[in-house]
Amino acid sequence: MRLAKYLAHCGVASRRRAEELIAAGRVTVAGERVTDPARDVDESSGVSVNGRPVRPEPREGWMLNKPAGVVSTAREPGRRQAVVDLVDSPRRLYPVGRLDADSTGLILLTNDGKLANRLTHPRYGIERTYRLRLRRPVTESQLRRLRRGVELDDGPTRPAKARRISARVVEITLAEGRNRQVRRMVEAVGNEVAGLKRIRFGPMTLGTLPEGNARKLRPPEVTRLWKDARP
Repeated sequence: MRLAKYLAHCGVASRRRAEELIAAGRVTVAGERVTDPARDVDESSGVSVNGRPVRPEPREGWMLNKPAGVVSTAREPGRRQAVVDLVDSPRRLYPVGRLDADSTGLILLTNDGKLANRLTHPRYGIERTYRLRLRRPVTESQLRRLRRGVELDDGPTRPAKARRISARVVEITLAEGRNRQVRRMVEAVGNEVAGLKRIRFGPMTLGTLPEGNARKLRPPEVTRLWKDARP
């Protein structure tokens, strides 16, 4: 593994910041100062930063019930709270996919980049289910169009699963995750989202987890995520 990636993998810093540490001469491999971020290393290479050995941190997965107004980033450069601020973990966690700031509900976080990539890559088709509150009562015609897939400015969507819960509440399940896709699909069929909550991501369901709370995933749950993310 490349040195900069290894440092990020160990939770030392982002890959870009890791490259800066290497360039500054603060990283050694087997006691030798290294300035090449592409140097191949592994756990047995004796990598240290500022004289302190670094090793890969244990992998963790978390489920969070995101409140409105919280952004789906690792760190928010402005004043808004980020999802990682709501998780009580010393690990360098990143959100798996995103929910826009106005949306609520289930978001997964992990420090396992390979798992995160599998869960968000379109080829694996991991389903996400959203419960929507609409501005106007949904019509059968709108539901049929959502189920067939609709044309957006970045191309046609895959067919969706859509079911009416009440006059203005609908559940939509997608196997793709474009930017603000659910809201844009609803607008494309002539309605508007007043509230959006994600209630399922792959095999994980939000359940009764209170808004703003997070819980660590159990090993069998992480195994299920890997199983769903296989081609």
